[in-house]
Amino acid sequence: MDSEPHHRGKTTAGRQPPPLRFELSHVLRALQYRNYRLFFSGQFISLTGTWMQTVAQAWLVYRLTGSAILLGFVGFAGQFPVFLFATLGGAFADRHNRHRILIITQTSSMLLAFCLAALTITDYVQVWHVFILASLLGLVNAFDVPTRQAFVVDMVGRNDLINAIALNSSMFNGARIIGPTIAGVLVATVGEGWCFFANAVSYIAVIIGLLLMKITRQERVSLPGSTLASIIEGLGYAARTGPVRALLLLLGLVSLLGMPYVVLMPIFADQILHGGAQGLGVLMGAAGVGALIGALSLAARQGVRGLGRVIAFAAGGFGASLILFSLSRSFWLSAALLVPVGFCMMVQMAASNTMVQSMVPDKLRGRVMAVHSMMFMGMAPFGALLAGALAHHLSAPITVTLGGAVCIVGAAVFWSRWPLLRHEARQMIVAMQMAGGEPAEETTSGGNIASVGPR
Repeated sequence: MDSEPHHRGKTTAGRQPPPLRFELSHVLRALQYRNYRLFFSGQFISLTGTWMQTVAQAWLVYRLTGSAILLGFVGFAGQFPVFLFATLGGAFADRHNRHRILIITQTSSMLLAFCLAALTITDYVQVWHVFILASLLGLVNAFDVPTRQAFVVDMVGRNDLINAIALNSSMFNGARIIGPTIAGVLVATVGEGWCFFANAVSYIAVIIGLLLMKITRQERVSLPGSTLASIIEGLGYAARTGPVRALLLLLGLVSLLGMPYVVLMPIFADQILHGGAQGLGVLMGAAGVGALIGALSLAARQGVRGLGRVIAFAAGGFGASLILFSLSRSFWLSAALLVPVGFCMMVQMAASNTMVQSMVPDKLRGRVMAVHSMMFMGMAPFGALLAGALAHHLSAPITVTLGGAVCIVGAAVFWSRWPLLRHEARQMIVAMQMAGGEPAEETTSGGNIASVGPR
């Protein structure tokens, strides 16, 4: 972890900088760490390529088959391994060197992207190739995602953990705006294969960034018992800890029944809104714009106070926006409605991530973030299968409407239960801040420890 000092808005003359400059430095404060800057820049390039591949792969499957069910199956194949193996990946993250794990997983992802690019460019690609490569990438992600999330604290420490998580989300969604837009143009002009090739090349940036990092050796606690026992310990902690359980259950519900709207986007872009491949890129980019705004709004926060309410409103807003989107038959109106869809989705996801990481002990971080990955990514394949089947028998708009309605119900249940869990969440956050050497009163303007907790 970097030893670079914090510089929070000081000037050489002792004067306060202009308000805009101060606010910007506050929003970007995690970038003061060299390791995090390397991680941020490399990941941004890589994630742009990942979003290009996501759009191109969906369009490739749709072009080859024209089937909503197979779109769902490919989504299932790519994310089901996360559900199966994320807990194993989390245990590895707690037991082994996270930096080294990430180098291995990012290199593996690059090689899989090169394989898909070669098959597609040479016109040998078949749907079963996409299924196998998507499954292998899902297996890699089962180790990469929980490790990457737990690695953030190794780069910035607890003081700027919340900001780093929000900036990660900003980076993810900045790439989500650029990647699909580029993919739409490339697919329409030179084909899907070159999107896959560009994604493979983009991994070089993040691998170089990881190799250039100067990581203080992070000694992992020698965990007693077997790997299976470690996994069970992490699952047990998430299941019996009320605030963590509530956050993860809501996240899993939204991922299962709300997020699969992404799987059906090629159908909306082609059959309903008549925008083709370029239209698909625009629609995905519009959701990315909203998500980027949501992530930046969280990056400006100074603490976790009020995040419980924010999560409930975001889940409900996500469901309502999905319903409105499903009813639209105008391309540009639909694109506009995807902005609040992306905003609410990202606020809920990033705020839940922040809350969980603020409460979890360091020794359990990898395993609990693995459960978070199971809820966020692991539920998605089941949702993709369900969405594909419902869209085949009912229609894509009706499927999205039903998913949005369930998200609203889930948000209402969470809202009704959160007041009972808020005190426990506040105590856990304060305990973790004190254990990390960060005085709780430093996270608020008023110096009141009780104000640290969520509301």
